[in-house]
Amino acid sequence: MRIPAHSVCTAIRDDIVSGVYERGSRLTEELLARRYGVSRVPVREALRTLESEGFVVTRRHAGACVAEPTEQEAADLLEVRMLLEPLGAARAAQRRTEAHLKVLRGLVRLGQERARRGEGEDLRSLGGWFHETLAQASGSPGLIALLTQLRHKIAWMYAVEQPARPVDSWAEHGAIVDAVARGDAEQARALTAQHAERAAGAHRLRRPDRPGRRTAPPPRVSSSQHGVNIAGARH
Repeated sequence: MRIPAHSVCTAIRDDIVSGVYERGSRLTEELLARRYGVSRVPVREALRTLESEGFVVTRRHAGACVAEPTEQEAADLLEVRMLLEPLGAARAAQRRTEAHLKVLRGLVRLGQERARRGEGEDLRSLGGWFHETLAQASGSPGLIALLTQLRHKIAWMYAVEQPARPVDSWAEHGAIVDAVARGDAEQARALTAQHAERAAGAHRLRRPDRPGRRTAPPPRVSSSQHGVNIAGARH
């Protein structure tokens, strides 16, 4: 069975974001194909996609390499996200479904519970799921794709500190959902802009590690995709 290029692309992107491949390191088709257990064809397609996303660059005499973003490029990403996330929330207030609201409210309940218990790692995952679902509720494929790409690149370039008062942070999430549920686009936009601005202050640039420090066992790429399941989220 042929493994689709987007599955290979996801696997390589995840490894770049997690630091398996250091910035500036070469990405050869042969080694990547062997690592992920696929042919070179989906690897080649995946590298083209990752280059269009800014994770990979092609250098003369070196071929495909992991990109090395500048501090200004990293700062621009946060600024762009602070513009797009409020737009997504405003559209979500106009286009969300009951299924989206059910997931968002469930995530807020879980987030508030975990915040009271001080379970930081769970909060990080729940926060990512919350913002992904909010973007999906916008009903705009182009905007969803942009926000997804921004999320991956920001996770690659930044480490995020936990908020000093996570209970307050999840109260902000709850207020955003309330505005979306009421269909109040302007309030959803304003609350999300305030939340995004505060969250940006918790981001700290990652400093590239020395080459060769990280290793990982060769993964196999699954042909199945695991998007957010709007109908099947647990509460």
